[in-house]
Amino acid sequence: MSSVNQAQLFEFICRLGDNTLVLGHRVSEWCGHAPALEEDIALANTALDLIGQTQMWLGLAADVEGKGRTADDLAMLRDVWDFRNVLLVEQPNGDFGQTMMRQFLFDAWHLAMLEALTKSSHEQIAAIAAKSIKEVQYHVERSGDTVIRLGDGTSESHARMQAALTLLWPYVGEMFVADTVDEAMTAAGIAPDIAAMREGYDAQVGSVLAEATLRIPESGFAHKGGKSGFQHSEHLGHMLTQMQWLQRAYPGASW
Repeated sequence: MSSVNQAQLFEFICRLGDNTLVLGHRVSEWCGHAPALEEDIALANTALDLIGQTQMWLGLAADVEGKGRTADDLAMLRDVWDFRNVLLVEQPNGDFGQTMMRQFLFDAWHLAMLEALTKSSHEQIAAIAAKSIKEVQYHVERSGDTVIRLGDGTSESHARMQAALTLLWPYVGEMFVADTVDEAMTAAGIAPDIAAMREGYDAQVGSVLAEATLRIPESGFAHKGGKSGFQHSEHLGHMLTQMQWLQRAYPGASW
C-alpha cells in the first residue's frame, strides 16, 4: 500500500464514513416521530447500524491520516466544507415516504459498493465492508419493500412517493461520477470503477420502482459537489449545528 497516495486514501475512506454518519443522523431524527411503533424501532436500528459503520470507517481514516485524530474528532470537530458525503444523504427527511425513498436510493448503491469493497486490495477496507454488508443487505430489502408498498398503495401514498422520487433522483448521479480520488483508488485495486456500477444500479432500482408503479424522471441532470466538499446544500450546515453542538459547547468533555 506504500504506492497509494495517503491523502487520497484518507479522503476516500472519509467519504464512506461521512455518508453513513450523515444519513445515520438524518434517520435518527425520526426517533419518537415515526408513523408507527414498528417503523420507529426499525428506523432507530437503521441509524444505529449506520453510526456503527461510521465508527469503523472514520476510525480507519484517522489511522491513515496519522495526525492523532480519532473517529470522534472527525465526526464532531470538522466544519461543513470538510465533509465528503454525497448530497443525497444530507437532504431533509421530509415526510415518511421521502425518507424511505432517500434510504432506498442510497441503500442500493451502498450495497453494491460494499460488495465490491469486500474484494479490495486494502485488507482493512475489505474487512469493514464484509462486516457492514450484512446490515446493508437488510436495509436495502426493507427500504425497497417499503417503496413498493407505498408506491403501489393508495392514491395519496403513490403521489407522495412519486414526488419524493422526482425530488431526489437528481442526487443519484453524483454517486457514479468519478474524480481523481476515485480513479486513484480504482487504479490501486482498492475500490471499484464507480461509473461501471451504474448499469447494475439502474437495473435493480428500476425493477423496484416499476413494481412500485413509479416513473423515473427523464432528466439526466445530476447535482454534485458533496463528496469533494466543493459544495454542500444548506441542509448539512443546519444538521451539523445540532449534531456537533455538545462537543463544541464543552470541548474535550468526557463521561
